[in-house]
Amino acid sequence: MPSYTPDNKLDLFFSTDLISQEVRSQLHPDVHLRPLASSDYHRGHLDVLSVLTVVSDPGESEWVAQFNRMKSAPSTYYPIVLVDKNSDKIIGAGCVFIERKFLRGLGSVGHIEDIAVDKNQQGKKLGLRIIQALTYVSENSGCYKTILNCSDANIPFYQKCGFERKENEMAKYAPERKSQSPRL
Repeated sequence: MPSYTPDNKLDLFFSTDLISQEVRSQLHPDVHLRPLASSDYHRGHLDVLSVLTVVSDPGESEWVAQFNRMKSAPSTYYPIVLVDKNSDKIIGAGCVFIERKFLRGLGSVGHIEDIAVDKNQQGKKLGLRIIQALTYVSENSGCYKTILNCSDANIPFYQKCGFERKENEMAKYAPERKSQSPRL
């Protein structure tokens, strides 16, 4: 059985100081909340995200390259994970990214994305804890609001998390390209 890897042995995306201790204290003792780590490819990060949509596996080197590209934009992305301490596997994930604006006195908005909980772990308030943790990061990063998009079916869940329905989402998808891995 794999042993749980403590935070101080990992290359974390951002400082654990930004993780809410209150939210951590509300988790089961066998569940740990922390920033995404550069080694989380092997802990099933993509497997957890697959509850949201079809996830193509770019391979470890491309996954790590994406981790490093995102990490190279400090104070912008804040991906977090929930780890089952018994298996050292990821059982939940989410991200908030900070958009800096010219509006609202050069304010910032937190955008919550990619909330995912392993199908075998759903119904344990893990999604709620991810939302609470990401909202905490957003608010403590100076954001004047935190927003997210969701399906109609998930509106009641996000309302329980303190969000209210506001306006509408629109999307225009780019034509499919041969390579889905942009090199920005």
